[in-house]
Amino acid sequence: MKRKNNKEKKIAKKLLHKYRLVILNEDTFEERLSFKLTRLNVFVLLAISSILLITATTFFIAFTPLKEYIPGYSSTALKKKATILYHKTDSLEKVIAVNERYYASIKKVLHGELSSVNFNRDSIVEAAKLDISEIDLAPTKEDSLLREKVDKEDKYNLFESATSKASFVLFPPVNGTITENYNAKEKHYAVDVAVAKNTPIKTTADGIVIFAEWTTKTGHVIIVEHSHGLISVYKHNASLNKEQGDLVKAGEVIAMSGNTGELTTGPHLHFELWSDGYPINPTNFIDFE
Repeated sequence: MKRKNNKEKKIAKKLLHKYRLVILNEDTFEERLSFKLTRLNVFVLLAISSILLITATTFFIAFTPLKEYIPGYSSTALKKKATILYHKTDSLEKVIAVNERYYASIKKVLHGELSSVNFNRDSIVEAAKLDISEIDLAPTKEDSLLREKVDKEDKYNLFESATSKASFVLFPPVNGTITENYNAKEKHYAVDVAVAKNTPIKTTADGIVIFAEWTTKTGHVIIVEHSHGLISVYKHNASLNKEQGDLVKAGEVIAMSGNTGELTTGPHLHFELWSDGYPINPTNFIDFE
């Protein structure tokens, strides 16, 4: 027990033993600085210095751009670019989804796909029996303001600037002999008009070209979107004069007739009319002969 106490006393004595650190002038041996130190003081000083150094290094690494030079840390600029690219990618995915739905609807028009719609005929009869005298048809203030706003917008509408829906007239794309009429039962939602090759094909009304491409079965196809939910389709053309996105006027030449595609037996125009997604008989509105 005494030996242990003596050993501890010796260790304490060594730690607390004082030393003098003197800084002298090398030429004159004049004393410039002197420090009284102990081993314990030196140990404490080194420990505190190490802690401060580690803390300062951690701070600089965490809160300054220096961390970008350390392997394993990503660049702040790179993170910003990645975030921007992520948002752009998300936006592009939405645009692609919208375009895919749009082209799917165009594909249905090209292939003549039509889904049947079931409705309750009794509900139509009941609606016809409704007593109009019981309904207040006087326009409200909000309704009057809305009508005035719509009238101003229609005044500058590209498709309705010259004609209204009541006076909407369709121009014959070609004049010739109809070789096959519209037949919904056989899913022939068009009229085939026999014409000479390279006969000018004209648009039936003002509109914008929404499709102008080559297809294997129907050759050169051009589709024009008009006002009032109307779409006109021109197939088996020899060549196209317009591109997607072009604005066209009624009677303007958009293609030249031909005999292209697998589903053709001679030079003719395969002409379709679609209203709000449903096919209609073109001969009800256009005189081809």
